[in-house]
Amino acid sequence: SGEFLEAAVVAGLASAGVDVHRLGVVPTPGAAYLTSALAADMGVMISASHNPMPDNGIKFLARGGLKLDDALEDVIERTLEQPWQRPTGAAVGRIGDSTTGLKTYERHLVQAVGRRLDGVRVVLDCANGAASEVGPQAFRELGADVVSIHAEPDGLNINDGCGSTHPQALQQTVVAQGADFGFAFDGDADRCLAVDASGALVDGDQILAILALALKEQGKLVNDTVVATVMSNLGFVQAMEAAGITVVQTAVGDRYVLEAMRASGFNLGGEQSGHVIMSDHATTGDGVLTALSIAARVVSSGRPLSDLATVMHRLPQVLVNVPQVDKSRATTDLDVAAAVAAATAELDGSGRVLLRPSGTEPLVRVMVEAATSEQAEAVARRLAAVVGTALAL
Repeated sequence: SGEFLEAAVVAGLASAGVDVHRLGVVPTPGAAYLTSALAADMGVMISASHNPMPDNGIKFLARGGLKLDDALEDVIERTLEQPWQRPTGAAVGRIGDSTTGLKTYERHLVQAVGRRLDGVRVVLDCANGAASEVGPQAFRELGADVVSIHAEPDGLNINDGCGSTHPQALQQTVVAQGADFGFAFDGDADRCLAVDASGALVDGDQILAILALALKEQGKLVNDTVVATVMSNLGFVQAMEAAGITVVQTAVGDRYVLEAMRASGFNLGGEQSGHVIMSDHATTGDGVLTALSIAARVVSSGRPLSDLATVMHRLPQVLVNVPQVDKSRATTDLDVAAAVAAATAELDGSGRVLLRPSGTEPLVRVMVEAATSEQAEAVARRLAAVVGTALAL
């Protein structure tokens, strides 16, 4: 559906008097970078992110390649409700194709990392998506020996049992190929997860911790602060605090991470899912930039990724979805509040409890972290039972 949506969006914008430059297939962070680099007034990304082929969506970017904030979206919606006159004749927008956009973005990635990767063997799972060309090219440009998997997009196989939501193939290939590490992107390449030489998964919290320590060591971590979300593992927070790094936590969503970063001028933030924003070089999460940066850190430190990842101890985390409940009362119901207080007391500082109402369904997510997986599971199930009874529809 991407080509159909592109045609519709391009035609609609041009009919409204907007000049349109078509970039073709590029990662979401590539579109964001080029929106800024080309001094465009806005950018549009057609993508379903990490979702399978039947899904699709449209993301809008403001001038500078930034995601729209809630206030601006409200203004746009109100404006669209007002009558307006379409331009005609010479005032109609022009449509052109950019043949150098992807290469320009690749050069930006290579320059941002600024370190050779000679002698490194890496496996890249490109999710049959937008990173399939630029990911391997950027690594090879820096001297790495690259093995690519799921890098043959046909418009139907994107995110199909591969990429960051299905890292098993990457884990197996890294071991089979004797690679130093590997990275899995999602379809639009705005996130990535890593795998060490033994095939062990390195998640977004660990990636963020590695990069935070690297920037702090270089004196480049603004105010020695990193921005994460409330879903970041408590082990991440503890590791950062032990290293003298402050953690600012936001609601779940990379847009909220970026808003907090921009509000205070911080230059590193991210999510457990692998969205990492390095605002010295990007305006949104960038999977390829993140992967290159982790590879550069391995080379500069002389330590394997498995060693770097031990910077934090990930506490066992259990997530239970409680459906068919009144999510609006999740934070006000007295029975739920008492159950949360009891669970928190039981964990006694060695874990935490978080209730997250779904944004789209009558559902509450109960998340518990504890010293052991058994304790996390037991506490989560008890708390979920209370939520299901107290908030039942």
